[in-house]
Amino acid sequence: MWPLVLLLAPLPWGEKDTPAKPLPHQDLRALHLTLPGVVRAVYLDNGYVEAAHVVLEAETRSPERLLRLAQRGAEEAWRARPSLDEVDLSVYGAPYRGPEDLPLFTASVPKPLAPAFFALKAPEGYERLWLNPGKTTRYPSEPVLEDHPALDGPEAFRARERANQILQSRVGVKGSLLYHGDPTRPFTALTFDDAPHPLFTPLLLDLLKRLGLKATFFVIGRNAEAYPYFVRDMVAAGHELGNHTYHHVRLPKLPTQEIRRELLLCNEVLRAITGQVPKYFRPPGGRYSPAVLKVAEELGLTTVFWTDDPGDYAGLPTSILERRLEAHLRPGGIVLLHDNVVGTLEVLPLFARKAKARGLALGTVGGLLAKR
Repeated sequence: MWPLVLLLAPLPWGEKDTPAKPLPHQDLRALHLTLPGVVRAVYLDNGYVEAAHVVLEAETRSPERLLRLAQRGAEEAWRARPSLDEVDLSVYGAPYRGPEDLPLFTASVPKPLAPAFFALKAPEGYERLWLNPGKTTRYPSEPVLEDHPALDGPEAFRARERANQILQSRVGVKGSLLYHGDPTRPFTALTFDDAPHPLFTPLLLDLLKRLGLKATFFVIGRNAEAYPYFVRDMVAAGHELGNHTYHHVRLPKLPTQEIRRELLLCNEVLRAITGQVPKYFRPPGGRYSPAVLKVAEELGLTTVFWTDDPGDYAGLPTSILERRLEAHLRPGGIVLLHDNVVGTLEVLPLFARKAKARGLALGTVGGLLAKR
């Protein structure tokens, strides 16, 4: 009986955890800056506006010198490409070891605010910057990409979870786990993982505004810590925030107290930035276990999975992403995309039109669970 039932189930799952997939290489257009300390300078557009991200390394820890370095980076970026609508900056300690470290300083400079940013003499009085107060990370972020939920636990647990997935696809949400919304209601949740990102997030928020869409962003706590202004932008635009842990690590391998710490740290960062604690949680890579679900439930979090993951992180052509999204589009579905992928920006307008043509509204997880 089970094999037949599972074949009929419309939702993906994994029997056990699988090796992490490497993060894809994305070919972004480079800005050629002459400023010493430039690690990387790239730019991207969403079809309407252009943004750049300049990564710098600095020997100094002086707030004023970090600010001046960032100002010079922004000046050179606009000199190299005057058409930019925004320049975002991340300054790390030298030598730059990669994004596993928290930056020393970050700033977001939309063109209308550029005069105010360049006029600063000290890193204060400008809401779109962050000066690291001395925080460090406990774990490096892991390249855990969400392709399908992966269950780590005994066979009885895995069988129960598979049954829950099938049941929800027929009747809607059950308990503190969300695999599928009400299948009789023409509404699909639109979710983005791994936010915020200093190049992609402003472009994605601009695109969602143009499309008239609201979404749920599953936020990595350490990213939110370093780029709090993007988190505030999400809330101001009417989007919803979810917990994606603080460090973005595989949770099943951690002791229960560390699982709890990952979720609590992310909750606290988001509460400090927005005044609100998230209601929803998505485990990095979809990797979870009985302990992970228990901790999330004890913290009052609903664990949210997905029905539709086109693999935007894999660098696939837009036509393939569009076909995959459309193939799994359904009432009560949950779409998983990523905040930091070029393909997401390219396919989103096409997908929004497909959903509208089918009579499906796209919106937040909270909207998916709202009673009629």
